[in-house]
Amino acid sequence: MEFLDKDEQKWLTDKDGAFNYNLYKIFLFKAVFDHIKSGSLNLLFSERYKSVDDYLVNSKRWKENKKELISRAGLERLDKNPQEIIRLLKDTVENQYKTTNENITDNPYIRFNAKGIARVNTPKSSDFQEGIIPELIGTDKCLPLTKILSDVRYCTDYISSFDHYSIKGSKSTPSDESFYAAIIALGCNIGIRRMGKISDGMTADRLEYIVRWFCSKKNIDQANRKIISLINSLPLSGIYLENREKLNTSSDGQKYDVTITSLHASHSPKYFGTGKGVSVYSFIDEKDRLFYNTVISASERESGYLLDGLFHNENITSDAHSTDTHGYSETVFGICYLLDVQFTPRIKNYQEQLLYTFKDNTRKLYENQAYKILPAKSAYINEEIIFEQWDQILRLLCTIKLKESLPSNILKRLSSYSKQNPLYKAIKEMGRIYKTIFLLKYYDELLLRQNIEKQLNRVELSHLFAKTVFFGNNQELKYATKEEQEIAVGCRHLIQNAIILWNYLFISEKLYQIANHTELQRFIDLLKNSSMMSWQHINLHEKYDFDIEVNTSPFDLNAVKSLNINQV
Repeated sequence: MEFLDKDEQKWLTDKDGAFNYNLYKIFLFKAVFDHIKSGSLNLLFSERYKSVDDYLVNSKRWKENKKELISRAGLERLDKNPQEIIRLLKDTVENQYKTTNENITDNPYIRFNAKGIARVNTPKSSDFQEGIIPELIGTDKCLPLTKILSDVRYCTDYISSFDHYSIKGSKSTPSDESFYAAIIALGCNIGIRRMGKISDGMTADRLEYIVRWFCSKKNIDQANRKIISLINSLPLSGIYLENREKLNTSSDGQKYDVTITSLHASHSPKYFGTGKGVSVYSFIDEKDRLFYNTVISASERESGYLLDGLFHNENITSDAHSTDTHGYSETVFGICYLLDVQFTPRIKNYQEQLLYTFKDNTRKLYENQAYKILPAKSAYINEEIIFEQWDQILRLLCTIKLKESLPSNILKRLSSYSKQNPLYKAIKEMGRIYKTIFLLKYYDELLLRQNIEKQLNRVELSHLFAKTVFFGNNQELKYATKEEQEIAVGCRHLIQNAIILWNYLFISEKLYQIANHTELQRFIDLLKNSSMMSWQHINLHEKYDFDIEVNTSPFDLNAVKSLNINQV
């Protein structure tokens, strides 16, 4: 009874002193729910509600093998006195305040309002060449999707990734055509049963067998990896890199209605009205490779899942990552920069974000130097909590880098605590340091802002591409479980990546045939400002058959017209 407040305890007994067991159960279950959600009650065998310590590298293993784990994670640069790391960050913050403020007079894109709040304008870096890909491929082409999947299959052998769920149960390997049909049925959102009805030589039962026993998320991800790997090896893909030594990536979520009962879907009146839906969170790089996807509840923030895509994919190592406000948080800032990923989000109201400083360098000190961009009042970094938790910070970073646990599970658990977990507070403090450095650079560097816009435009184009491919069932998901939804989205990514690879191969072959160096250079320059996400030459819909043999009406018009409804 002690977990109940006084009023609740009163309600459990009536005037005669009888105890209300049913009401007690309601209070108990509500309390259990609240305590699990707040982190004060943990579940031993849960995926999402374990103790934070259970997600991290085992404490005993950490104490005994700390040096080895740090070395395997490539974090030796952080395995030193945290005071030294903070001292270097102090210098970086101070220098960035100085650089940004001194460059204001030479910065034509920055403006200050009456309250002294800064805003920056970002002109486009280049004009997007939308028509160059169709021009090279040919505007007269209308290729069936099956040909694209077939051509890519012979280049990558991605079909071999579809292993039977149980080797003993596999009697024979289905034909390639059967896999194409299953991939299109799921990836284009047509549905297995409908695909069986509209296809010649393919039954719904056969397709259901393939989906049930061969189309696991693991197999689909492996098939995508084979396609992505070949794209990376093509010389033409290198022209899209801003910096040959670094790879930029970006991510964003796309909302989809779920029209059947699903525990994984949630309400979002802005997107679904009175219905429910999910958010498909996708990642893309500069070469247009779609390298990671997950399906999350529409009510969840995307920031917790951003780290999953960066550090739990098997394909891409990102050097810089951009996202929008939904993918941003101070904890993500801290973890990304500590793990050598430059996090560059486009924050909606960036001018309202707090800029921080250290107690050694007060706001007054910057005001005395006539700086116009200043840290917020009393916005000081709590260095003590960072020093206290430095060992746990390293433990968390090793856990993420070595793929011991999903970062999204760790962050959700850390952020749910009713009393803020000290590790979570320490990571947030680190994030505030890096966020301050980033925002000061954002005000100062036009190229940084343009690169962010360019990457986010790329992911927006991928959303348009996804909608075109995922045309069936009014673009509504008809899958109840997270696993089924992710399999469908994985097949959609497979189709998109296959089309992108086919475009790379076709255009590379075209360019190889151009003997004139000047003409070749002209096309390459045009391609740099375009995207391989072009699908106008693909027939994603079914082929219509107008070879109709019926020469007379198939209906008895006299009988139809003589139907007497009044007799019914």
